[in-house]
Amino acid sequence: MIIPIFIMNRGCSRRCLFCNERMTAGERPQQITEAAFRETIRACLRSAGRKDGPVQIAFYGGTFTGMEQEEQQRLLELASPFLREGAVDGIRLSTRPDEIDAEGLDLLKAFGVTTVEVGAQSLDDEVLLRSGRGHTAADAVRAVTLLRERGFETGIHLMAGLPGDSPDCFAQTIEKVIALRPDMVRIHPTLVLRDTALAEAFREGRYTPLTLAEAVDLCKKALKKLTNAGIPVIRLGLQTTRELEEPDAVVAGPFHPALRTLVESAIFLEMAVSLLTAAGPGERAVTFALAPADVSNFRGQRRENIAALKERFNLADIRVTADPALPRHMLILTAGSRQLKTDWSDRITESRREDLHADGVHGI
Repeated sequence: MIIPIFIMNRGCSRRCLFCNERMTAGERPQQITEAAFRETIRACLRSAGRKDGPVQIAFYGGTFTGMEQEEQQRLLELASPFLREGAVDGIRLSTRPDEIDAEGLDLLKAFGVTTVEVGAQSLDDEVLLRSGRGHTAADAVRAVTLLRERGFETGIHLMAGLPGDSPDCFAQTIEKVIALRPDMVRIHPTLVLRDTALAEAFREGRYTPLTLAEAVDLCKKALKKLTNAGIPVIRLGLQTTRELEEPDAVVAGPFHPALRTLVESAIFLEMAVSLLTAAGPGERAVTFALAPADVSNFRGQRRENIAALKERFNLADIRVTADPALPRHMLILTAGSRQLKTDWSDRITESRREDLHADGVHGI
């Protein structure tokens, strides 16, 4: 459970050309008072109740460690009573990679900060330069390395489709991120938001955003690579706010309120195609088995995946079985006497029914 407190561009030394904090965070006060802070935390705790797993207060937006140290300490002190009472388990915050140093981390550690998310956005210096970030890829590598050495849970924010980016460039960024071994990653495709320098560049023809199909493809490949490397992707796409839904708020770009659903559905369609291709023609009715939590993504929005598979492979019937014994991201095809399985690693194996049951796989 994360209780967000937005600091709204505070601590930022510059405004990145894609940034419109009002759109992405919503309308928030510029000054965080003690009374408002306490009421926000208590209201969230009352409405949600105690969740399984850790509860964290999160300082989002802006650059937390770029603020004056006195203001950092003031905000952290506001959170301290909730830590002492055991109402929350830790504090997390987001910041820029060039605003992280050993002295600042000592302050964070002293006040119970457990998680730091680094807004790297890209690990390509040309992309960073053209996006007006004001830091280098080396700054991000240094920051993540220092955080991990100091024992912080560490996240990395990435953006696909920034100025100067390309599919190959973004894929290289993903490989570099995997080498850094962060605890988590967030990815969102670049959107052209109203009242930004990027909107001006778009209107003048100096920037072309990703299409939704391109964004899904980039995120699909990144999600599979990171998941296979054991690095969870905790968010794909921006969280929808009322402000993002205003007319003309998103000038251009691949905005979708359920981007992760689109991405995971695309992955499962790709997996099903691979299995049916490997099985070969001949069967008109087939069964797919997978974990219950994956069923809706396998079917696709409005059952689009099912319709696409029937048409492509001339199938009369596709049965979908939710099997609690199966792990997430695994897909098993039964076609006649053949059973084939794959997962997000893209490896396909064929097993007899008795072999699958011996491994604890049921309901095929």
